[in-house]
Amino acid sequence: MFICLPQARRGWTWRTWVIGAVYAATVILYVMANKLTTSANAIFLQSTAPLYLLFLGPLVLKEPIRRVDVAVVTAVAAGVVLLLSGSETVVATAPNPHLGNILGVASGLTWALTLTGLRWMGKAGTDAGPHDTGAATVIAGNVIAFVVCLPMALPVARATAADVSVVLYLGIFQIGLAYMLLTRSLRQVPGLEAATLLLLEPVFNPIWSWLMHGEKPSGLALAGGAVIVLAALAGTWWQTRRLQKYGVV
Repeated sequence: MFICLPQARRGWTWRTWVIGAVYAATVILYVMANKLTTSANAIFLQSTAPLYLLFLGPLVLKEPIRRVDVAVVTAVAAGVVLLLSGSETVVATAPNPHLGNILGVASGLTWALTLTGLRWMGKAGTDAGPHDTGAATVIAGNVIAFVVCLPMALPVARATAADVSVVLYLGIFQIGLAYMLLTRSLRQVPGLEAATLLLLEPVFNPIWSWLMHGEKPSGLALAGGAVIVLAALAGTWWQTRRLQKYGVV
């Protein structure tokens, strides 16, 4: 990303590293949650960011709370209750679901803080000229995550070619290329369509986990995840419709 996105190499400030540290916490918490609870729970709980944004918006960004925001957050909270109430079964791919769920909830909070921080940086502006605030933050966050997690990886007792291949794939494609495709597509794709497509990840996550690992989340957990995803989609649809009504998009 640092090599391929020239704008991301300009305009770095102390804010970049502060929000990057929060993003790093999101990455680390999500990975840890994914190791301890089901992958569906981990990604659904990270999708609870709107729950925290309801409070962070007025406090940090001075953005008013709207009735639709309250409705969306209420639905998200109901989804979380459903999800957590059906997520205590220990299985091979979820050895400690209780702790994993807690870390998943924490990753949702740090993700909300990351989004708030990016908006805060955008409003603060910079004197360094045009730059990609989001990409710079992701780069800084991955550097911080690498430094923090490196001691846990050492000493490397055994690393097969498959291990190295997976790490390279995740770094180059799952993070780097995916981010560049996302930022480029957002210039051409309407906001609602982009948000809908991005929600395919949590929707298909349980399916991939079931096909690859035989992981089967409980019915209540899947129902809770569905409520969270649908609430986020409904909130995005309402916001897009409102902006179109007033000619903003």
